[in-house]
Amino acid sequence: MAGRGGLLMLENFIGGKFLPCSSYLDSYDPSTGEVYCHVPNSGKEEVEAAVEAARAAFPGWSSRPQERSQVLQRLADLLEQSLEELAQAESKDQGKTITLARTMDIPRAVHNFRFFASSILHHTSECTQMDHLGCLHYTVRAPVGIAALISPWNLPLYLLTWKIAPAIAAGNTVIAKPSELTSVTAWMMCRLLEKAGVPPGVVNIVFGTGPRVGEALVSHPEVPLISFTGSQPTAERITQLSAPYCKKLSLELGGKNPAIIFEDANLAECIPTTVRSSFANQVRSYIKKARMEGAQILCGEGVDKLNLPPRNQAGYFMLPTVITDVKDESCCMKEEIFGPVTCVVPFDSEEEVIQRANNVKYGLAATVWSGNVGRVHRVAKKLQSGLVWTNCWLIRELNLPFGGMKSSGVGREGAKDSYEFFTEVKTITVKH
Repeated sequence: MAGRGGLLMLENFIGGKFLPCSSYLDSYDPSTGEVYCHVPNSGKEEVEAAVEAARAAFPGWSSRPQERSQVLQRLADLLEQSLEELAQAESKDQGKTITLARTMDIPRAVHNFRFFASSILHHTSECTQMDHLGCLHYTVRAPVGIAALISPWNLPLYLLTWKIAPAIAAGNTVIAKPSELTSVTAWMMCRLLEKAGVPPGVVNIVFGTGPRVGEALVSHPEVPLISFTGSQPTAERITQLSAPYCKKLSLELGGKNPAIIFEDANLAECIPTTVRSSFANQVRSYIKKARMEGAQILCGEGVDKLNLPPRNQAGYFMLPTVITDVKDESCCMKEEIFGPVTCVVPFDSEEEVIQRANNVKYGLAATVWSGNVGRVHRVAKKLQSGLVWTNCWLIRELNLPFGGMKSSGVGREGAKDSYEFFTEVKTITVKH
């Protein structure tokens, strides 16, 4: 809806209705640096209303798995029909290219709903017999209740749907908090929920900041599980607030993902893919620090001139930057940089590069490029990463686990892992 000065004004979506908020946050167009949208600055009152709506919707929604599958399929269809509109909005709100939003973010959001709409119908349970005691044992899984879903700014609709889809497919109701920096496509999705047949209260979206909405949500006694993607400091705060309630937690945190290129790599495939993985989805302070540490800036920030049209002069643009002669102890090698910055450093042996790649606190993903099949398997096995792509990048199989080691998080997401996280298992014994 149109707000002050004709700017877009978002509203919370609670109990199947769009509801205004008493205060709002400014949201900026990253291409111009100008305010273009107002996002609700929600708090405890809105979270409480969302909990009430989610609680009321849970009994009916949790008891009809076949209907849930059909609703998710219809929602996927509606998102797909709105692909271009959503891609344009995601690009404007987040700053990524329209091509990337059109070919990755929105299609993967559609696929998330389609995938879990199908997978929820095909899970099996365990069963054993104890003939000498005349007993049959089997397991059943049931939805947990209200799920708190907190998603980041870098892949707004893609990662939000990656959480919503398995949560509601399993029969939970949800309260989602997108990043206050990139909230528009979540709000647009809400407009499709009723048309898809999602009952009021099953999906609630409360916009706002972490300290106001996030803390009220994760500390609420009626919210038993939390799925979060974001930074390590925020995850630590979530853990502290939720600990008194023994909540189920899934925490997907940062990564410092090495791309290891051996001398026998196919450079024709490796170089374009590594360029995309390094620069595709987007900070000056790191470059300044690198210079102070004696590193060399080969190209990009501070070396080449950035020419922008007048209307984009205040936008958040940065040249793709390559840093060399950087030490392993540098913050540029240790910390996650959300920007088009990559460090290029040589190595001499397999053992050396494995040790150096593992010498960071994160362990989300890695890539290995080599024509030696034995080496590929050997190195992949020794890297401390939850995912290792070899001679490729960002190819996802949703049936298999996604998640990191070390400070990159707790838990895994995927068909089986998400189903197990969003349900509770019960063992039933029958004597006959």
